[in-house]
Amino acid sequence: MTTGLIPGGQPPDPRPTGALPQQRREPVGHAAQHVENRSRSSVITARAAASFEPVGRSVASARSFVRDTLQGWGFADIVDDAVVLTSELVTNAVVHAGTSADVLCLRSDEGVRIEVADRYPEREIPLQGTAVNMGSPDREGGRGLQLCAALAGRWGVEYIPTHKTVWFQLDLPARAVGTRAAGPALPAELLPLADGRVRVAVIQIDRTGHITAWNEDAEELFGYPAEQVTGKPLTDLAAWPHTPGTSTGIAEALRLSRWEGSYGIRTATGRVTPVYASHLRVRDTGGEPSTVCLLVRDHERAVLQTPLRGPASDTSTRSEGQNTDPFEVFIGYPAPDDLDGLLQRTVERARDMLDGDSAFLLLATDDETELEVRASTGLPSARQRFARVPVEAGPGRYGSARMPAVHDDLTAVPGAVPLLNGTGMRSVVTVPLKVEGRLTGSLGVAAEAPGRYSNEEALRLQFAADRIALAVESARLGELERLRRGSLNFLVEASDLLAGTLDRDQTLALMAQMTVPTLATWCAVYTIAHQASEPYLSYVLHEDEELIDGIKSLLSKIPPPDPVPTPGARVWSAPSEMAHQAALRSSMRSLGLSGSQTRQVTPGIGPTLATASAVGGETVVLPLVARNRVIGMLTLGKPTDEHFRQEILELAEDLSRRAALALDNARLYSERTAISQSLQRSLLPPELPEIDGVEVEVIYRAAGEGNEVGGDFYDVFPIRDGTYGFAIGDVCGTGPNAAAVTGLARHALRLLAREGLTGPTVLERLNSAILDEGARSRFLTLLYGEMRPQEDGSAELKVVCAGHPLPLRLRQDGTVEPAAEPQPLLGVIEDLELYEQTVTLDPGDVLLCVTDGVTERREGSRMLGDDGLADVLTTCTGLTAGAVAARIMRAVERFASDAPSDDMAILAMRVPGLQKD
Repeated sequence: MTTGLIPGGQPPDPRPTGALPQQRREPVGHAAQHVENRSRSSVITARAAASFEPVGRSVASARSFVRDTLQGWGFADIVDDAVVLTSELVTNAVVHAGTSADVLCLRSDEGVRIEVADRYPEREIPLQGTAVNMGSPDREGGRGLQLCAALAGRWGVEYIPTHKTVWFQLDLPARAVGTRAAGPALPAELLPLADGRVRVAVIQIDRTGHITAWNEDAEELFGYPAEQVTGKPLTDLAAWPHTPGTSTGIAEALRLSRWEGSYGIRTATGRVTPVYASHLRVRDTGGEPSTVCLLVRDHERAVLQTPLRGPASDTSTRSEGQNTDPFEVFIGYPAPDDLDGLLQRTVERARDMLDGDSAFLLLATDDETELEVRASTGLPSARQRFARVPVEAGPGRYGSARMPAVHDDLTAVPGAVPLLNGTGMRSVVTVPLKVEGRLTGSLGVAAEAPGRYSNEEALRLQFAADRIALAVESARLGELERLRRGSLNFLVEASDLLAGTLDRDQTLALMAQMTVPTLATWCAVYTIAHQASEPYLSYVLHEDEELIDGIKSLLSKIPPPDPVPTPGARVWSAPSEMAHQAALRSSMRSLGLSGSQTRQVTPGIGPTLATASAVGGETVVLPLVARNRVIGMLTLGKPTDEHFRQEILELAEDLSRRAALALDNARLYSERTAISQSLQRSLLPPELPEIDGVEVEVIYRAAGEGNEVGGDFYDVFPIRDGTYGFAIGDVCGTGPNAAAVTGLARHALRLLAREGLTGPTVLERLNSAILDEGARSRFLTLLYGEMRPQEDGSAELKVVCAGHPLPLRLRQDGTVEPAAEPQPLLGVIEDLELYEQTVTLDPGDVLLCVTDGVTERREGSRMLGDDGLADVLTTCTGLTAGAVAARIMRAVERFASDAPSDDMAILAMRVPGLQKD
């Protein structure tokens, strides 16, 4: 939101002769009769303006702005109606029309007028000359106008080419003349007591902001004698601002011709006294300006807020001899409140004033080295908006920028005014716009005939330029401030988005989507994998998706831009040149001028011309530099004859730095993830072997994002002909440290088992290997066994359960029982005495082995446990090994709502038998 206080002046309705016409529409309902009966003679005593972005939160901000403004003016009795109407109209603009909304509050002696303008004039409000039914109050649209008709004394709608404005006026309740109060009138006995008389502090400030006069009331109110504060800056005493919604600083307020508002004064005791002030800027007989400040206690603001009730003259009847603002005489009243509108009005008035065929206005960059095209009329160069030309040096310089100049015939001095090259203009007069001696722009009027202008026209144009220079510079600075605030918000949001992903492809997509269409019409991202590799076209985006393939095809035929690490944007002309040549060849082929005898239109000419138009404007390249290395280039482009604003290029440069770091972080993350996944996969066993007569199924889940291996492990492997080893274990802990021990345990098991050692011996030697790791060792639980399928269809198992959850055997009759006895775990004591147990699985039996991540699954104080696991297993009679493992995993996942926090492994082995019907 951008807000600003505007000093009081005349109402916006009366426009002097020659003002741009506005299209009017009559509103519907009882307020229609009041549309042309607007308050033309009311004196505007204060204004407040604000702009709101097209986002939902702007509606609440607009309500707060209007409420603060009207309460500050003492209009509490009409605040609620004004807030309701403003809320509806701003909602229409920022939500339904999807544009920014400009809110203007005008205070007069009769009431308050509020205008809400949006940037969607094509979306006309369906108003007619006769009353019509505007629909139900419960419908989504149209309520704003119904409320205006119901609550406002007067209201209306105005259309201009760039804006649509809905305004309404709320009249003040009848009050005694000269009375201004925020509350109702009170009898004398109920009025608040004042300490003595009302004191009005009169303070005078010189042009530098220092106090030159301090009256007795000021001394009484604030405790400082005059000799103590004279010569000190008022800013040393002012606590600014005292009320919210004030964007004007006190230094700026002291330079305005008139200002009213609240702030605070630090007294001699160190406390802040809220005051209401009225500032009036004057000059003495010597021409020296100063500001007279009248201050009262804030609760006595009615003393200064009461407006004069004398009749105001109608400004529409002012004669040429009366005092009028030279700026208003040239630009028209009311002046446009935005920079683009002001500049466009300026060139149109300049052209009409000198009876020219065209006019143009350029604004200088901050360092005054270049001029940027900002407005023109009567020129095809309107499409060259934001094009830049040098002021002093180099070819194509703007040689007449700093002084008025008249050129009788541009053919004799080609390039004197680069903007007019190829336009057919022959004579031109140009004058500078200067503020306090600094070049801020250039205004020119041109004609097709030579010799049209003389020094007299130059003086007239210079006089007009002097009248508007300050207003243009003020509007430009306001626009620049809004752009900078918007840029900061844009960069903050961009940084948040880029920081939210470590995926390379998603980072590339975000980079493009953030630039199109906010910064450019199209963009391409080149990446460089290694310093020795060539740039690779990784991503292309255009605001029109149908043109993406054409641009991608075009760029693939062009050598990529050089990966220069120099910061800043540099122009890259290759895309537009290649597109122009391709379009020319296609056109010639379609006309049969390429040597072919046929004259049929080539089907591809349409897409070719569309691509040429899409990339025909300015194209710039920004390096993506991260950690002192160029990792890619960000290419931004405009359509035919369009150029980038300098502020946009600076914003793009900031974005490229952030995007480069995000892209490099994504690259590093991808590389390390690939390494991590490769190492983790090496710790997992290969595919399960096919065992005749036995079904084997494994489900494995490692805890932690990105982990494929944790502290739990499993393995099934052949030992010798007809004999297979199987193991399932759990290392203390999770993550990489535990995974390192799983690798040691799994590979050691395979090696020792194939040496022909028995199960207990295998585990005892593994225990010694773990203890040899010293401080890095971790204890583990392990279930190890050897399995041999038998000729009768059964399977013989020899198992050792070293501290691991006991394996469960499911018989065909549905009974579940442990299949081993517990023994000491590994990695704790040196001398282990382990033994193996023999188990026979009959046809149809299932052996289920799990880690403690399954049995210790928790939901609050409940735990699945061994009993819960056995209950689930009893329901698995007749299922295959894969179905048993899947049912156990589903039961574990459904037992608790939270994601599992421990590694889990499930190993199910089944001897096939007869299936039950």
